[in-house]
Amino acid sequence: MKAISVKKVGTKREMDDFVKFAGWLYAGCQYYVPDLEMDIRDTFDSRKNAGLEFSDIQPFIAYNEEEKVVGRIAGIINHRANEKWQKKNVRFGFIDFIDDTQVSAALLKAVEQWGKEHGMEYIQGPMGIFDFDKEGMLIEDFDKMGSMITIYNYPYYPEHMAMLGYEKEVDWVQICIEVPEEVPSKYARVAKLSREMFGLHMKKLTNEDVSKYGYGKKVFDLLNTAYAPLFGYTELSDKQVDMYVDRYFPLIDKQMLPIIENDKGEVVGVAITMGSLSRALQKAKGKIFPFGWYHLARALKWKSEEKAELLLIAVRPDYQGLGVNALFFDDLIPVYNKRHFKWAETGPQLEDNIKELTQWKPLNPTLTKRRRCYKKKL
Repeated sequence: MKAISVKKVGTKREMDDFVKFAGWLYAGCQYYVPDLEMDIRDTFDSRKNAGLEFSDIQPFIAYNEEEKVVGRIAGIINHRANEKWQKKNVRFGFIDFIDDTQVSAALLKAVEQWGKEHGMEYIQGPMGIFDFDKEGMLIEDFDKMGSMITIYNYPYYPEHMAMLGYEKEVDWVQICIEVPEEVPSKYARVAKLSREMFGLHMKKLTNEDVSKYGYGKKVFDLLNTAYAPLFGYTELSDKQVDMYVDRYFPLIDKQMLPIIENDKGEVVGVAITMGSLSRALQKAKGKIFPFGWYHLARALKWKSEEKAELLLIAVRPDYQGLGVNALFFDDLIPVYNKRHFKWAETGPQLEDNIKELTQWKPLNPTLTKRRRCYKKKL
């Protein structure tokens, strides 16, 4: 039996190993979409990650006897989430390992012990600090392309979790649809009624709307309200909102970000979508420089991929069931056709969120890429 050493990341070399390990592990895997290395480093930097104001995070790295990296993991304690849900959970994220249960067991044991030292009673994951971070271990469809917002892992990962005594807590699924040439008649009819009966209208944001008139904050306030009851969700702080607005809104084609307002000018619905960056991120290999920026800029400007990413869709609770989703589709389908997108895929959606899943029925959806959050009592 080989000796496995799991260390708390504390040196530059160890952090470099942590950041680069997934790139080594998935080298040659055509389905894996890498994170940008700078984004991983920023996760652990309190100056750049507002979520660390209410969370603790500890990265670990595993080495074998030859001092070769064989795995990584991070322990996360989101104190705000634990207070909201009345739990004492330590989360694990950034989990990657070679196909050796001695390695996976050692990594998870390190987070379990770290959690117990901080008074935690359960471990759950993969999860991030916040609900918009990557979460859920892939348990099906390992032969399908990943995305910039989801975890990809090899098929042996869930096998290890079962062997190590971890159980299902929740599953997420994604919805895949072919983009129709015309708006389905049901959506067009419901959208028309929503405009006439409830005074709803579409707004497309400008950069000035975001920077001067506070629409970035309005969008995230809506997300906080709409997602509040969902598993593990904690509301974004103002500092987090500013961080997300500054980081992501400049990248999004505003024509693919429909906002629904009522007759009072209140934001009651938002759909955040964009063209896929999966191929561009693969070409960038986790780095902006020297050439990664070119591949990303090219994908953002010329939209060379045939897939659209439906990142987030949210409707204010008192407007759910009033045709807001039909307004989204009535607007987005012509936009997608103009940009030559052939198909679209949602982000992970909870399998028991029936309202969310049934809205896709007129588009003949396919369920794909099931992901799981595991749990275990410490």
